[in-house]
Amino acid sequence: MSLDRMTLRLQAGRDRRIKAGHPWAFSNEIVMTPAAKALPPGSVVRLEGDDGMKHGTFHFNPHSLIAARRLSTDPDAACDAGWYRARLGEALGLRDRLFDAPHYRLVHAEADGLPGLVIDRYGDVVALQANTAGMEAATPLIVEALTDLIAPRGIVARNDSAVRALEGLPEATSLLHGDAAGAVVEENGRRFPVDLLSGQKTGWFFDQREHRARVSRLAKGATVLDAFCHTGGFGIGCAVAGAAQVKLLDRSEHALATATEAAAMNGVADRVTTQRGEAMEALERLVGEGRRFDVVITDPPAFAKTRKDQPAALRAYGKLARLAATLTAPGGMLFIASCSHHVGLGDFADAVAWGTHRARREARILHMGGAGPDHPLHPMLPESQYLKGMLLHLP
Repeated sequence: MSLDRMTLRLQAGRDRRIKAGHPWAFSNEIVMTPAAKALPPGSVVRLEGDDGMKHGTFHFNPHSLIAARRLSTDPDAACDAGWYRARLGEALGLRDRLFDAPHYRLVHAEADGLPGLVIDRYGDVVALQANTAGMEAATPLIVEALTDLIAPRGIVARNDSAVRALEGLPEATSLLHGDAAGAVVEENGRRFPVDLLSGQKTGWFFDQREHRARVSRLAKGATVLDAFCHTGGFGIGCAVAGAAQVKLLDRSEHALATATEAAAMNGVADRVTTQRGEAMEALERLVGEGRRFDVVITDPPAFAKTRKDQPAALRAYGKLARLAATLTAPGGMLFIASCSHHVGLGDFADAVAWGTHRARREARILHMGGAGPDHPLHPMLPESQYLKGMLLHLP
């Protein structure tokens, strides 16, 4: 097959990672000829080693640190609507094996062979996020493929991620197809309204599905505090499982309003209360009031946005663990999570151990886990293992 695409070459001796299967090539590893620098961001190119070895087809952005992202090991992959349909079909087939209902992360970037692309599915409505110039350019093909495969009622572009700036892309949210009103996510037997046009990220955090199920099984008859609750996925799940009382804490008025709607939707509004405020400050006040809860859940946003934030983030996780452990009643359960990929599991576990010790609490780790199976990991991208959750019993 003869395709009109440029062939770029790696610099001498800079092909070890690509040969080992890594899906990225960095700008300082590629011979940046004037012609390469002039390519439009998101161009489809072939990449070869200086020895002539063909490494496949890549999206290329001459202005990004991660300059090339592998689409296929085939240097002549078509990368047209049919190609996207086939790749999305593979991702869909896997999710259909994993889940009984069409509510999941449909595409998780590199691990699904679609670098920079995230797609979440909420029944008949889909939210996509194109975080690279290549996937931005391919969005019409992706919409066409999704329409062929699942005929969604609506497709929303949630292109408001800050990482798009690294690719020279603006932040925006838009309706690409149909109608997204009234979107609902179904998870673990619960139903939650999802605001795909103005909620956080792609509307719902599917990555915590299995943790929410695990925690809710421990909540029957319990008093529950769900801090950084977003729209109440953890807390309302506990209420449906039989919790006596659930307190939802978040700083977002919009998120709490959606959580209140979700509580009514699931028939547990009489056992769910909300409190708006900065979670860390509110937790300190609750400690000062001597409050205790049988189950405490803390699922904060990322404390470390960059690698240099790591020391401050670890101190924050330690403080959060101390406050949460103090608020946990004797014999109670504490779930604490981190979605900072710049904080490793070992360092996070150490910070939690420090915090529980400072609270003068003994702790048993019952479970340590990451994102659910609809968030697969590329084996050559360990940094994509961002989510860490710990469930502790505090005697």
